[in-house]
Amino acid sequence: MGKRLSKIYTRTGDDGSTGLGDGTRTPKDSPRVEAYGTVDEANSAIGVVLSHDALPDSIRASLTDVQHDLFELGGELCIPGHSAITDAMIERLEQELDEHNDALPSLQDFILPGGSPAASACHLARTIVRRAERRSKTLADVEPVRSEVLRYLNRLSDLLFVYARVLSRMEGATEVLWNRDRS
Repeated sequence: MGKRLSKIYTRTGDDGSTGLGDGTRTPKDSPRVEAYGTVDEANSAIGVVLSHDALPDSIRASLTDVQHDLFELGGELCIPGHSAITDAMIERLEQELDEHNDALPSLQDFILPGGSPAASACHLARTIVRRAERRSKTLADVEPVRSEVLRYLNRLSDLLFVYARVLSRMEGATEVLWNRDRS
């Protein structure tokens, strides 16, 4: 990893470039920076979910682990050639998905994002994670990106969807089904 910043501003990015974890410089709008920047945005959105008082301890612990994972994932994207995301991290998300989804009624239709405040925050975080996945795929089209990164982001967006459903029910909100025939 690169050196830690002791000063918040360095002026080195005033020309529109930024330093990667390996010390190289790249434009701030490069696919790599877009990918890890969107992962950072997703991590912040998960922080908003965690700011809700009504979260069950199991979901709070899971999302705190996810925030740590996203720092690792961002580091992997920031340092070309670095590996941080493991199959075990992806399997942990799958276990959480199975555990929480099994208690939910199956869906026959799409639901509209919303519900309780915590559920709505989960839906927003989910869509940002999906964008991080798309940005990572864009990067993978031009530079090497390990499949674990894309798999992790894909599972995480699914997990956030399930958590949104769990939180909505827990807080007494209803799921509004998409009505394609409304007039």
